[in-house]
Amino acid sequence: MLKSMSASIRNRQNQLIRRLADSIEEIWQKNLDLSPYSVPEGLGYVEGHLEGERLIIENHCYQTPQFRKLHLELAQVGNGLDILHCVMFPNPEYAIPIFGTDLVGGKGGISAAIADLSPISSDRTLPSSYYQKLSVLSALEFSQPRALPEWGDIFSEFCLFIRPGNPEEEDKFLNRVREFLTIHCQIASQQTPLTSNLDISKVLAGQRNYCTKQQQNDKTRRVLEKSFGTEWADRYMTTMLFDYVA
Repeated sequence: MLKSMSASIRNRQNQLIRRLADSIEEIWQKNLDLSPYSVPEGLGYVEGHLEGERLIIENHCYQTPQFRKLHLELAQVGNGLDILHCVMFPNPEYAIPIFGTDLVGGKGGISAAIADLSPISSDRTLPSSYYQKLSVLSALEFSQPRALPEWGDIFSEFCLFIRPGNPEEEDKFLNRVREFLTIHCQIASQQTPLTSNLDISKVLAGQRNYCTKQQQNDKTRRVLEKSFGTEWADRYMTTMLFDYVA
């Protein structure tokens, strides 16, 4: 059972962020056997300042037999910027994609919403079990699609990256993320662990590529550097946000 987050900054965040955080926890609890994960010292709850505004970061992490780390991060800068970041890192013995979703916005609305099940195979394709499930989901239209960053070749053809234009589009995004996450948890729970060292090494290489590409996100790094300094930002990016097994 996940511990209560009733005192969380989530209750002061954008409504879509609150709804997505609740949905992620609900689906995790329903489909996975969760246990606590040891967060690096001093990184569970962090406070700082960004351009005169108070910055708060909350990290909530869990693990399961299939996943070495389930990471849900909520952050808030003053009254103007709310962030949700979530990544599910599979254990190396499971050749499955990496689920990730991010929301960035504030009281005026969400400016960026992304979700994907990112392949870790060398040919950048999803396992057939995932492709079959994802390819039959209904097609969605959004008024403001967004372009992926230059390092975005890690994402799948099903990646959704938009700026929701109205409450209806927010609902569509939320429901699609719920579908992604449910499919992922259900397939992962049925997977047989790998036993070949070669196969496991390929999984590790794919996860390392995903993390090193994500570490190139200059927007995230700049916010952290301005608030906490370069050394701290680098530690946070490499040990909390996008760590990988060497």
